[in-house]
Amino acid sequence: MSLPHVILGFLHYAPASGYELKKTFDATVRHFWPADQSQIYRTLAQLVDDGHAETEEIVQSGKPNKKVYSITPAGEKELRGWLRAAPDAAASRNPALVRLFFLGNLGNDAILPMLDAAEERLRAELQTYASVPDLVREHAAFSVTKRERFFWMLTLEYGLAVTRAELDWIASIKKRLKKKSYTNVFATPRRRRVLK
Repeated sequence: MSLPHVILGFLHYAPASGYELKKTFDATVRHFWPADQSQIYRTLAQLVDDGHAETEEIVQSGKPNKKVYSITPAGEKELRGWLRAAPDAAASRNPALVRLFFLGNLGNDAILPMLDAAEERLRAELQTYASVPDLVREHAAFSVTKRERFFWMLTLEYGLAVTRAELDWIASIKKRLKKKSYTNVFATPRRRRVLK
């Protein structure tokens, strides 16, 4: 997935300025695809250079003129091609998991506070996710159909499901550590070999 495709996706809904795009990013996709203002403007310039977007300068009284970007037919073609292509493989590097892999070298007095901090971060994420529907209504620069909104909200469902699953998993780890029960959920008892 690339930032140009995300921007083309938003421009598909309606023309927008870089400022409007940033507001829409923050209200919708920033939880899984963040972008800062300078990245957005650099990418918009590249989309124009590539012929995937065009710009129109809007004269404003009492304010600086505003550049509004819109998607071109070539940009629509690029967006449709990206949407139909097989998704990119998820990143296989996970710093938290590689650290977890080696945590057996520390005692519970060091590990449990780390797990508490992770739980706190995940609970804060859940609170943030709860505000997403209101943010989308208030700040998204584009009006979308009921069907399009359904797909937007599927990303929120995913975030909620994954975050809740991570919270359950951490609670399970803490419980097992406190009980000194060092078995995994998928462990099966060894079969004893029967001598004949």
